[in-house]
Amino acid sequence: MSSRLPSLSGLRAFEATARHLSVTLAAGELNVTPGAVSLQIRDLEQALGVRLFGRLPRQLRLTEDGEGYFKAMRSAFRLMREATEELLARARPATLSISCTPTFAAQWLVPRLPNFEERMPGVDIRISASNRLVDFVRDGVDIAIRHGFGRYEGLVSERLLDDNLVPVIAPALRETRPLDTPDDLRNHVLIHDVHRQDWRLWLEAMGVTEIDAMRGPVFNDSNGAIEAVKAGDGVGLVRLSLVAREIQERRLVAPFSRGVSTGLAYYIVYPPGALDRPAVTALRQWLTDEARAVRGS
Repeated sequence: MSSRLPSLSGLRAFEATARHLSVTLAAGELNVTPGAVSLQIRDLEQALGVRLFGRLPRQLRLTEDGEGYFKAMRSAFRLMREATEELLARARPATLSISCTPTFAAQWLVPRLPNFEERMPGVDIRISASNRLVDFVRDGVDIAIRHGFGRYEGLVSERLLDDNLVPVIAPALRETRPLDTPDDLRNHVLIHDVHRQDWRLWLEAMGVTEIDAMRGPVFNDSNGAIEAVKAGDGVGLVRLSLVAREIQERRLVAPFSRGVSTGLAYYIVYPPGALDRPAVTALRQWLTDEARAVRGS
């Protein structure tokens, strides 16, 4: 018998048929006709000089030689698939997935992505913007940014940004309507996000009791409230971390240096073992560095 290997098409037909014990199912998997599969197996048996299948009425079974050959072929095809996947993974750009709220994505994360691309060229970021908690494995998420108290069972949690609330106003509005003391807020529209009680907390901390903290429009997220403030619709009470860039670039003004802490914060959250991947470690470090820059600004 020749030592030359049989044809790959014959080996594929045999492996699929042996796995399903069905010519019809193997043909469907290989996208050929059952007759083509039968012909390829017959040619393979002739090339090997052995019978691989025992053919019974309405039943297909492996012979003893077929059983041994199938085990070897199954391992060989698995190794080929794994080697191909590894090669393709190295060839295509690495992709990292971050889950965060839409507001955090729009106000904090997306404007800073050019910095990440400069630090890690060739690595793509996929942002999953949602208010729901994600399943890291099922949703294919590498790192999440969550807003809360930092207690997430079974996950690693690291404090990223504090949640101090500060009033902000558009520069043009402040020029036409002064805002130098907390009492001046009586002459301004108060803009709320979904946390409508925040204005009450801030005014009480400032010792202001004669302003209705509940008046003014309410937005269902901080992003809408921030955009309304930029448009000059009123004064918003927002998380400093979300508007630090706008304040630095003078697109917004924070008239009062004192903020109010809610006890909440933004946390980097990830499963144990996630940092075994160097790209995830680099992403975590970049987030930490960007947050440090915000605190220093």
